[in-house]
Amino acid sequence: MLFVQLRYRYRVYPTPGQQIALARAFGCARVVFNDGLRARQQAHEAGLPYISDGDLSKQVITRAKLTPQRAWLGEVSAVVLQQALADLNTAYRNFFAWVTGRRKGRRVAPPRFRSRKDNRQAIRFTRNSRFKVLDNGRLRLPKIGDLEVRWSRALPSDPSSVAIIRDVAGRYFASFVVTTGEEETLPPVESEVGIDLGLMHFAVLSDGTKVTAPRFLRRAARKLKRLQQALSRKQKGSNNRKKAVIKVARAHARVADTRRDWQHKLSTAIIRDNQAVYVEDLCVAGLGRTRLAKSVHDAGWAAFTGMLEYKAARYGRTFGGVNRWFPSTRMCSACGRVNEKMGLNVRSWDCPCGSRHDRDHNAAKNVLAAGQADNSNDRGAQVRPGPVPAPRREAVTHPDAARSTRSVEGTSVL
Repeated sequence: MLFVQLRYRYRVYPTPGQQIALARAFGCARVVFNDGLRARQQAHEAGLPYISDGDLSKQVITRAKLTPQRAWLGEVSAVVLQQALADLNTAYRNFFAWVTGRRKGRRVAPPRFRSRKDNRQAIRFTRNSRFKVLDNGRLRLPKIGDLEVRWSRALPSDPSSVAIIRDVAGRYFASFVVTTGEEETLPPVESEVGIDLGLMHFAVLSDGTKVTAPRFLRRAARKLKRLQQALSRKQKGSNNRKKAVIKVARAHARVADTRRDWQHKLSTAIIRDNQAVYVEDLCVAGLGRTRLAKSVHDAGWAAFTGMLEYKAARYGRTFGGVNRWFPSTRMCSACGRVNEKMGLNVRSWDCPCGSRHDRDHNAAKNVLAAGQADNSNDRGAQVRPGPVPAPRREAVTHPDAARSTRSVEGTSVL
């Protein structure tokens, strides 16, 4: 049986007294995290062995509670403090895995100290803390009380943990971790789809469907500009400046929430209608350093592909990524010929074989064929166009010879 762990997030509304208790828990968790990090840094500087997880817990929690300087750690749940150290241990393991080469990908920095001025504060409760969802819909947390929860949907199973989060806009959320099984698997369908992501159209499917880019950040730019100007006029350290900061944060949170809701609806519709989904593996971090950075981040490709991936695993679908160097834009989906590089202004082109292609639709069909080929077609069918002799100047292995310009095309963003 396939099990998938998911997070379900709900808005919570603590009372003023509960907000004080949550602030106390946030502060205690932050102090324990910083004390543990400082202890390991001092041991490293002194040439001492690495402090184990158990010894660190005894030092910064158990024995620290007996001292006058840290006696107030006993005012919060012990599970909150233990989970703060668990986060520190996970950060160290990820860093060591990257240093030794066991973890691939982008560089992982060592843990850093947490600040009380961080925009996001969070604590976590596990089953050991005996948190409970009451019959009246409230969430009971130890040493905090019963929180009012806005239940937008029911939990599919009993949660294994819950995190209480306070964002920069001053909103509180409860994030539950639940496990789903095969009961959510959707009935199989015949259709498969390849997706070409872009800026003019957010997504072009291999069946010809084009999804217009909503550009949520661009649409809210005028209001954000006005709020940012008002913030810049406030005196630093004043209460009016703090209020202006919250207004700006709420405006950005509204944009992010709208984008996330739209992407959830689109990704769910695609997963439900197709048995397999294939998407090109884009280098979003690299594209975010170009002149199209604002539009790239506004599109949110990475979040969207992440939704497709976990929803495919959840509902029993197939998700596949196509190598970013695959020439999906320049390859003819009819004969397989790889043509010359083309500018972003070229929206359609003719192949010497006689086929006329829409740039994005052709790329989506090539992504579908490449994904099916990599997925080992069980019928042994020819899913990728046959081999075609490449021009002499393209018979090289330099990455530029296969780089696709599809992902950054679109209308002017300036």
